[in-house]
Amino acid sequence: QVHTATLLDGSEVVVKVLRPKIEKIIDRDVSLLTTIAKLAQRFSKDGKRLRPVDVADEFRKTIFDELDLMREAANASELRRNFIDSEELYVPEIHWDYCRQNVMVIERIHGINVSNIKALKEQNISMQMLGERGVEIFFTQVFRDNFFHADMHPGNIFVSPEGQYISVDFGIMGTLSPVDQRYLAENFLAFFQRD
Repeated sequence: QVHTATLLDGSEVVVKVLRPKIEKIIDRDVSLLTTIAKLAQRFSKDGKRLRPVDVADEFRKTIFDELDLMREAANASELRRNFIDSEELYVPEIHWDYCRQNVMVIERIHGINVSNIKALKEQNISMQMLGERGVEIFFTQVFRDNFFHADMHPGNIFVSPEGQYISVDFGIMGTLSPVDQRYLAENFLAFFQRD
């Protein structure tokens, strides 16, 4: 659950709170998913190849990691440090004094949702510039920092009136091994060279 609030010093914040007993609900749902995955793996002709049990296990790990709001706050802080002076990406500040494993307090941001093309155009924000910045932000996260936002759907991306991206929701972050970084770089290079 996400709520807006104002701190005593006047700072506008967003308070993210886990619903009580949500772990139990999620555990039950993921256990059902795992049972279905086991059946699919056993009885489907593509079951072994698609490895649905492995997918369910990865989903379990990811979703339970997202329930630790101290981890999410740490993720946000690290990404913020990586882009602290960036004109391309703004990451809101965490208010650590108020954070707990089941509560996170983060600076409230104001921006246009990236999927609201009409509003972006009304602000005279260049779509080409947003595209270029988006690619630069991604490459910077993956290749310079090896720490990237791994849940970049439109609900988590906003744009300031000046065209700066603003990122929210830091529950799922990623890193790559050097081998995976090289593989990705080689694929991008081939793509850019139309190979």
